[in-house]
Amino acid sequence: MIKVKNPGLQTTVQDVGRIGYYEVGMPPSGAMDQFSYKVGNLLVGNDDGATSLEITYMGPVLEFEEDAVIALTGGDIPPKINGEPVPMWETLSIKAGDLLSFDFVKGGARIYLAVKGGIDVPPIMESRSTYTLCGIGGVDGRPLQENDELKLGNDVKQQVKIGTRIPDELIPEYTKHHEIRVIMGLCSYRLTEESKKRFFSLDWTITPEANRVGYRFKGERLNFVEREQPFGAGSNPSNVVDLGYPIGSIQVPDGVEPIALLNDAVTGGGYATIATIISTDLNKMAQAKTNEKVRFISCNIDEALEARKAERDKIEQIREQIQSQQQEV
Repeated sequence: MIKVKNPGLQTTVQDVGRIGYYEVGMPPSGAMDQFSYKVGNLLVGNDDGATSLEITYMGPVLEFEEDAVIALTGGDIPPKINGEPVPMWETLSIKAGDLLSFDFVKGGARIYLAVKGGIDVPPIMESRSTYTLCGIGGVDGRPLQENDELKLGNDVKQQVKIGTRIPDELIPEYTKHHEIRVIMGLCSYRLTEESKKRFFSLDWTITPEANRVGYRFKGERLNFVEREQPFGAGSNPSNVVDLGYPIGSIQVPDGVEPIALLNDAVTGGGYATIATIISTDLNKMAQAKTNEKVRFISCNIDEALEARKAERDKIEQIREQIQSQQQEV
């Protein structure tokens, strides 16, 4: 059992996501930085879809009421056990009565706490992920609160030795300027040619409206091609007849402040979506925070698929590295 002494800014239970329900209006939720989440589970020997805690900006204080094996991955929000710094990206032992806490964020935005066995909460629609807008999943469909108690699960695949560590060259680096690759579409034809160029040439600033639903960016106004209002669409030039919003799609209501829709966003609506963040760079987006800069980089489908393959290969490389360390004497 883990007792929540202080919940932090926003700490939620997340897994790989609620996959397969997008057509009925249910977004996937799940860990925003899937890479860090998956590596955390590997470090504690969990099943690939075991449940972790996603910690945003300011970490919680957690009291472990039983011995446990943990790993902390993701952004640089320095962890401490009983006030003493402990490493990230490494398999750690924590004893009954120990307190896990965190220092101020130094880089990135989200950290993932994987615990051997996972967090035991009831699955809803085949996932334990928290979706706060509908109040489902996790702990009563909400972020953690003081005095919550988290039961440990049994989603264990293998034993991993304490001290097992990810090599430095495989650990992501977090900066304050982020290059995010996108594929243009679905409605980029609605933008003027000049605005398409400006979308890629600007450094966009992340506003305080940056959360699991989406990130809003400040830069300059983008202009849409004039057209007659279609039947079923709003009157603003940025409106279209309702369509689906892929995770990572970018819309620009009234041409002002683009919004990247993320894991907890609505699944459709009537704004033109001008581009979509590729799946691997959603992990980067999850580690960006307010007032940092984003430069969008155009890529094509082949490049996006190659990036996805490279990330999968990296995960397998990490899996092999962990296995090799179990065999060392």
